[in-house]
Amino acid sequence: MARTRAADYDDKRKAILDRSAALFAEMGIDRASMSAIASACGVSKALLYHYYSSKEDILFDVIHSHLEDLDETLAEADDPTLAPEARLRSLVHRTLEAYRDANDTHKVQLAGLPLLPPDKAERIKELERRIVRRYSDALLAINPELNAGRPLLKPVTMSLLGMLNWVYMWFRPGGPISREDYADLATTLILEGVKAVK
Repeated sequence: MARTRAADYDDKRKAILDRSAALFAEMGIDRASMSAIASACGVSKALLYHYYSSKEDILFDVIHSHLEDLDETLAEADDPTLAPEARLRSLVHRTLEAYRDANDTHKVQLAGLPLLPPDKAERIKELERRIVRRYSDALLAINPELNAGRPLLKPVTMSLLGMLNWVYMWFRPGGPISREDYADLATTLILEGVKAVK
């Protein structure tokens, strides 16, 4: 008879992912064993294996759930009926808000993709492409010339995402600039620059 799923299965799985992300970020993905993950999660190895059959599965789920949450957040925030500048500003604000308290997970996303097998890596890349497309569409609405002549849409899009994806390296809560202020700053830098790109 198959074992029934506990009522708190999803909560425990989420806790395992959060603690695994913290461990991966602290000691490196390569050095984090299933024993170390179980210890960090405060569970036995046997219980950990009830949720995940391998470290690779945990790594995939850490990255996939992070990007899936971001994609869903941006889908809610992306409103093509808004003025193009307001649409972009909404995306940037929601991205930085989604990154709040997600530094460990974000570090794992950036470092962990090359460690996944091709089939799992492709699923992650598809989510990444969807997120990038959302930003590209918003930028193209601001300046349709980005795709005329020289193909500049991708470099501009990736420049903006680079500003957002690496914010965890230097941003500190309570510092001289708030998360919301930085979202406005990053958006303004791109808006003013992208209008001039030809």
